[in-house]
Amino acid sequence: MRNLYHIAIEGVIGVGKTSLAKRLSKHLESRLVLEEFEENPFLSSFYEDQKRYAFQTQLFFLLSRYRQFQDLRQTELFSQLLITDYMFQKDRLFAYLNLDENEMGLYDKIAGMMEESITHPDLVIYLQADTDRLLYNIRKRGRDFESAINTDYIAALNQVYNEYFFRYKASPLLIINATDIDFVNDEDDLADLLNTIRQPIEGTKFYNPIKR
Repeated sequence: MRNLYHIAIEGVIGVGKTSLAKRLSKHLESRLVLEEFEENPFLSSFYEDQKRYAFQTQLFFLLSRYRQFQDLRQTELFSQLLITDYMFQKDRLFAYLNLDENEMGLYDKIAGMMEESITHPDLVIYLQADTDRLLYNIRKRGRDFESAINTDYIAALNQVYNEYFFRYKASPLLIINATDIDFVNDEDDLADLLNTIRQPIEGTKFYNPIKR
């Protein structure tokens, strides 16, 4: 496999980022770092009252992600392949969607200083799925704090993500249509993806295999 030090898996809530990250980490014998979303004390309140709790929720995530990446820098980030189920830069997508103008101004100042020390991944895997599939996955896993998530929010988030990655050029990008693919339970799906990742990827590549 070519020299990859950091693979980041991205996508909207419920698309399967963490599940795929765990499977890839096992097969590629890599270090795995997952987003610490359960530690955010504002998250449950945010889904019930987004306007009131958006800034607190966003700032906690920003600081948590920054701390994780700083810890990685101190433990030889490039000594072993790293797989994360998020990329630091994606935090702005939620910020643009959830914060008002004044909150966004303050967020920009804080995030801008942090981003100066954050490197881009060597490969980003963006998992796409339609809104209905995302909502199905969210309901199926049954997390209490996600019970208040509604269709409009997921649809808006899906649009923001698609627009962002349509323009993304900072690192090689593999876009996967995950609506009808099962990397968790279907070994053939996983094996085909692993084979794709092991090949050189430049620019943006779309992965949409035809199901057998």
